[in-house]
Amino acid sequence: MIELVAPEPASVASPCVNICQIDPATGWCLGCGRTIPEIMNWSAKPADERRAIRAALPPRMAALKARPA
Repeated sequence: MIELVAPEPASVASPCVNICQIDPATGWCLGCGRTIPEIMNWSAKPADERRAIRAALPPRMAALKARPA
């Protein structure tokens, strides 16, 4: 018997954009806004935890972009 696995909903898919560089001031990835602990074992985290992390990312990314270069 073949078990079909549905694709992961976008709301909990990894937000990685392959720009993996940690900002030393905030500890956030410059590409996706996550911290190293948030990045680690992403696929093993429960969906509700991944959704909570994703919800925190837009303000982080906005703060990173608003900082002077």
